[in-house]
Amino acid sequence: MKRLLKFLHELGGIGVMGALAAHFVLVLQTNGLSPPDTVALRRGIEAVSQWVLMPSLVIVLVSGLLAMAFHPPFHSAAWAWIKALLGVAMLEGSLGAVQGTARRAAELAGRAVAGDPDPVGLADTLRHERGGLWVIMTLSVVNVALAIWRPRLKRKGTAD
Repeated sequence: MKRLLKFLHELGGIGVMGALAAHFVLVLQTNGLSPPDTVALRRGIEAVSQWVLMPSLVIVLVSGLLAMAFHPPFHSAAWAWIKALLGVAMLEGSLGAVQGTARRAAELAGRAVAGDPDPVGLADTLRHERGGLWVIMTLSVVNVALAIWRPRLKRKGTAD
């Protein structure tokens, strides 16, 4: 069970990082595209978020929580609890700041093609999307670092 959970956790982590990288690269490609091409690209970004990022995040979170439940040394490891909290924050942040903004940007790009542009709304959405991607990528890197180095974190006043 331990190896299966570790395998799923690592595989999910690869999916998360790959989806975030793909999303970010696609976001960088939107400059200078025609409105119909922008809509197609935004739909692709939305698909990456829906079909790769979110399932991978769920796999990472569930496998990590199950690993904590089945492996007693993780119960008292502060780094494992920090990873769990960061994983929940990543899921919540990805739903709003990444997937939500991808969906909103696709909608706004579609409206622009239909003759109802909202350049201010689109610019604001794209700014939030880029910021959200950076935050989620940073949290993901911190989670990987915690998993590799497993720092021994102690509360003040506790004996060694």
